[in-house]
Amino acid sequence: MTDATPAPTPRRARVRAPQLTGKGGWLNTGEKQYTLADLRGRIVILDFWTFCCINCLHVLDELRELEEKHRDTVVIIGVHSPKFAHEADHRAVADAVERYGVEHPVLDDPELATWKQYAVRAWPTLVVIDPEGYVVAQHAGEGHAHAIERLVTELETEHAAKGTLRRGDGPYVPPEPEPTVLRFPGKAIALPGGTFLVSDTTRHQLVELAADGESVVRRIGSGARGLQDGPAESAAFNEPQGLTLLDDGSVVVADTVNHALRRLDLTTGAVTTLAGTGRQWMQGEPTAGPAREVSLSSPWDVARWQGRVWIAMAGVHQLWAYDPAAGTVAVTAGTTNEGLVDGPGPEAWFAQPSGLAATADRLWLADSETSALRWVDVDGAVHTAVGTGLFDFGHRDGPAGQALLQHPLGVTALPDGSVAISDTYNHALRRYDPATGDVTTLATDLREPSDAVLAGDEILVVESARHRLTRLRLPDEAVRVESVAHRTQRAATEVAPGELTLDVIFQAPAGQKLDTRYGPSTRLLVSATPPELLLAGEGAGTDLNRTLTLDPAVAEGVLHVSAMAASCDDDPANAYPACHVHQQDWGVPVRLTEGGADRLPLVLAGMDDQAGQDERAGQDDRSA
Repeated sequence: MTDATPAPTPRRARVRAPQLTGKGGWLNTGEKQYTLADLRGRIVILDFWTFCCINCLHVLDELRELEEKHRDTVVIIGVHSPKFAHEADHRAVADAVERYGVEHPVLDDPELATWKQYAVRAWPTLVVIDPEGYVVAQHAGEGHAHAIERLVTELETEHAAKGTLRRGDGPYVPPEPEPTVLRFPGKAIALPGGTFLVSDTTRHQLVELAADGESVVRRIGSGARGLQDGPAESAAFNEPQGLTLLDDGSVVVADTVNHALRRLDLTTGAVTTLAGTGRQWMQGEPTAGPAREVSLSSPWDVARWQGRVWIAMAGVHQLWAYDPAAGTVAVTAGTTNEGLVDGPGPEAWFAQPSGLAATADRLWLADSETSALRWVDVDGAVHTAVGTGLFDFGHRDGPAGQALLQHPLGVTALPDGSVAISDTYNHALRRYDPATGDVTTLATDLREPSDAVLAGDEILVVESARHRLTRLRLPDEAVRVESVAHRTQRAATEVAPGELTLDVIFQAPAGQKLDTRYGPSTRLLVSATPPELLLAGEGAGTDLNRTLTLDPAVAEGVLHVSAMAASCDDDPANAYPACHVHQQDWGVPVRLTEGGADRLPLVLAGMDDQAGQDERAGQDDRSA
């Protein structure tokens, strides 16, 4: 006789989930509006994201398998919470949902109402709500899919036993596909024969267009999302982006979501893999070696310079390079910290580099999240031409020190030594002239331009959100536009001057523990903009809690916090436990105010027990 008594239900902190509100309404629901009450009985995962954020795009891909496996019990809801002004445009959000293959409902929250209700501090953040409408977990950053999968399985068992689990079809309604030749194209290059090659990103293909930039010559790739070498009709890509020609006439492709570089033989149409393992690079993995043995992270663009193929490694805020002769890859610049810091390559900080263009003595790059145009000199040092940091952006012409861009994705070298900037979120083509140091506007009314390629005395702009290449004659004079400046609308956190306790909360997933076999399994890096904000507490360490000292003379600034924790299966009998890395970078705007908070909690994984106690004491009667 067996004991039919169910196992004890695991105890976990529970906080009543706030309502879901967003002025932009719902996408992917067939125009139906939802409340949490409509989803009672389902396990709800809120994915707070914004479409500029590469880490958010990584999480979208991490969640695909979980979404499919638990489709009858789990409802994933993307809560779109914008950073840039352009991301508050509902049409742009709808475009992004299609562009990145989001197959779940999305709540468009342009005013960050739901973001504030859930006290979210970082993109991406995942919040798990149980079938009874309580928040049971929160995770910031990447690498949490395995932990959420385990929690979902526990919740399914627990609530099936209680009778509170409701199975069935979810609220997702796919949009109708539109018949365009290209669908959210990413990058383009001119081929030797006068045609153009375009990465047809959302359709997972490359498309060769005739000299007119419109007629299709051929398509490369099956159109199915995947990583497969072979002939043109069966090869598979996954949201390809950047392209560059090699001396042998072949093309290197930045196969972004496959975390790989691919090679296209233009003569035969055959596709092979040059670099990457097909897995995303994580902290602690090799950063140099044989190209097929080293993982990459969302390569967004590629350009030949100084005998190597340079890679805009958007996923880890670095530049890498592939050596075709040696068949190796290596980091060339960037620390993986997100921000704008110039200097020697190994010390520089980038923020999602997304566009590259080479001249004889400079490698130009569009550093999208800092809304900056930057360049690398022949000695490997990094410089900034336009841009000030993560939080300032806009459309302002004039001297480079005052000029503003908004999330540019492309840069193109022009014959006169200047560069054209695909100023994506300003829907404009801009120009920077190193000789004068001025920024001007060449063209406006372009819908999310992501790249441009020269064609004689004309330039073809990749209008990604209009699904086409647009031919422009380079104007003799700039277009006059009204200057606009923005700061991210995320509210600053009011903190007290003096000592501030920084608590990064990390709770290992059920069945796992911190991996201390080879030393500390956690890492914390703290800095500030301006640097004078921090009198003490800057630098790296292994403790996830730290006391910072803030200078009362600095009224406001940004705290940059990078945290990592490694956890492994807690099974003494398993000699080779599965391990996972959890990591997140925060840029927290702070304002020093007498009477402000003396504690700054940042949730990497789990629940902030101290905040949870306050929430339960004050809001037990909140209804979901």
